[in-house]
Order: sequence, then structure tokens, then C-alpha cells
Amino acid sequence: MKRIILTAASILFATSWSLAQTATPAINQTQQTQEQRINQGIKSGEVTRKEAEKLEAEQAQIQRKKKVAKSDGTVTPKEKAKIKKKQKRASKKIHHHKHDAQQQPTK
Repeated sequence: MKRIILTAASILFATSWSLAQTATPAINQTQQTQEQRINQGIKSGEVTRKEAEKLEAEQAQIQRKKKVAKSDGTVTPKEKAKIKKKQKRASKKIHHHKHDAQQQPTK
């Protein structure tokens, strides 16, 4: 009985540890917020179609980088820092495109 409990506990610990190593809640939240900002900019007309395509492509690239970082089961602090740096750069671009006085043409 003790052997079963110890085995189950060790499996649970190993699973939770590996999930913790690939968890990126701050990165996920930032990415979700940036997607919302892009969508809001599109709806308001602050972001043109061409700008939106570039911003979405950049978000897709960040998503791919995150997937690669998670692929080995561990997201290192260096990988997290690189992803966060890309997100910060993307955030500045979103802000720029939303405030550059270009408007989506009205129909």
C-alpha cells in the first residue's frame, strides 16, 4: 500500500514539476493583452489592414518562439527573457500604429 502511494506521489510530483517548468502565465497574459489591443485598434480604425497584418505576423512569430522554448519541457530564464523582449518590442509597435494618425479608410 505504501509503495502505491509513494509511486503515485512521485508521479504527481514529476508531472507538476514538468508543468511548472513550461508554464508561462505572464507571457500568455501579455500575448492575450496584445491581441486584444490589436483587435481594438482594427475595430476603431486606428490600425490599418496592412499594419494589422504586420502586427499579427509578429504575434505569430512570438507564439512560435514560445512553442520552441516549451518543446524540450523547460523554459529557461534566458528563453523567457528573449520572449519578453520580443513582446515589449511588439507592444511598442502596437502603440505606434495605434497613435500614428493613420486611419482605416471608411466605406
